[in-house]
Amino acid sequence: MEGFQLWLNLPAADKMTAPWYRDMPADAIPTVALENGGTVRVLAGASHGVAGAVTRPVTEPIYLDVHLPAGQQFRQSLPAGHNAFVYVYRGEVSIGEGSEKAVIESQRMGVLDNAGAADGVIVNAESDAHFLLIAGQPLGEPIAQYGPFVMNTQEQIHQTLADFRDGRFATIPASTGA
Repeated sequence: MEGFQLWLNLPAADKMTAPWYRDMPADAIPTVALENGGTVRVLAGASHGVAGAVTRPVTEPIYLDVHLPAGQQFRQSLPAGHNAFVYVYRGEVSIGEGSEKAVIESQRMGVLDNAGAADGVIVNAESDAHFLLIAGQPLGEPIAQYGPFVMNTQEQIHQTLADFRDGRFATIPASTGA
């Protein structure tokens, strides 16, 4: 069994909103069958005309789980300015060509350059490959992080830790399973 957990940083104005969580069963995730034999599971954003299971304003995340046979290519448009990375969890991929070619091995991540006029990414499967393509609009705000808590200042982190310690966090009712 494999699992990946992605936490999105919220803009400062939304940091103290009620917690939100969504479990997604596999059959609720839209899947695109590619002409080259690959597949794309679209968790967030859009790929090849298919909208993902989740949308989030402000950060506009793209979260794709791509499976490609060896020797095949995957093309994905990305909004200009989005931060993006590829995490390979099986196989090996490459991005770019010639002297600019970067190989990303299994259990490694490649951070994509978001400068200039680039409007997407082309990923080549060097072997049968499974990888995540993650992208989002940068917030342009300071980040202070401690454990699972992400705020904008150290003072906010201290207050958050005190609130957690003193039981002031909202609770989410447990599911009855019915």
